[in-house]
Amino acid sequence: MTWEETDSTRSRILRAALDLFSEHGYQRTSLRQIAERLRLTKAAILYHFPSKAHLLTALAEPLVRDLETLLEEAGARPPERARWALLEGWVDTMLAHRDPLGMLFHDLALVDRGTNYQRLLQIAMRANEIVAGPDAGRRERVRAVQAIAMCGDPVLFFTDVPAEVLRADMLDGVRRLLADDPGPDPRSAADRTDASAGDFPPADGESLRGAGRHGTGRVGRRQPGRPRSMSPEQVQAARRMHTAGTHSADEIAVEFGVSRATVYRHLDSTANTETVLS
Repeated sequence: MTWEETDSTRSRILRAALDLFSEHGYQRTSLRQIAERLRLTKAAILYHFPSKAHLLTALAEPLVRDLETLLEEAGARPPERARWALLEGWVDTMLAHRDPLGMLFHDLALVDRGTNYQRLLQIAMRANEIVAGPDAGRRERVRAVQAIAMCGDPVLFFTDVPAEVLRADMLDGVRRLLADDPGPDPRSAADRTDASAGDFPPADGESLRGAGRHGTGRVGRRQPGRPRSMSPEQVQAARRMHTAGTHSADEIAVEFGVSRATVYRHLDSTANTETVLS
């Protein structure tokens, strides 16, 4: 049970603090404001939390604990599977805590130099080791740090982007960064057929999947005149959004920055596959 699932005075204080931190920011929120929101005295707040920093630590605890659990689960896998289990799990964890605990993550690192700060450092170092892999060189370790940042930072800056869309974009970016090890291909057979039919550029050195490899400097460049395609993660997210009825095809095209024709092609391929299977 988390603090959000109880109705104690302590949980009420945490909820009020979370609301005020989200509205005004951590630095501009005082304990007196929190007390006034709850019609309590400042002494009552201090009875449960000796300082404002203790409030921030308690608010971030579920996020820190989930990241520690993720490390345990990913670390138990073989190295070739641990990397992508960690990266995908990191994205999912940050998105699960995005509103608004993700905004408190950096405040925690700046304010708390105690136990939780040390836990965060250990989490980051262990995550970097898992992503880099055994016997990693400098280049692999640098990319590991970059990959972890790509799995968290966008959550802080794109708060208005739907979770499905942001997840697809984040994982797409990580796969492009780690192009020499693209990880398991999450596409269905229909998706792979679409790719070979022109959804992705041909493998002639301009392929997005091979961009930046071996220092060619050709990072994600498309062939002239070819419309922007959708990554496997974006295709899956678009199909889920359309199936759920939350977005029209036109709205999906706007979200992913592609043409309507690209969206319709993927949606039509789904419908054709389902017809064949039925």
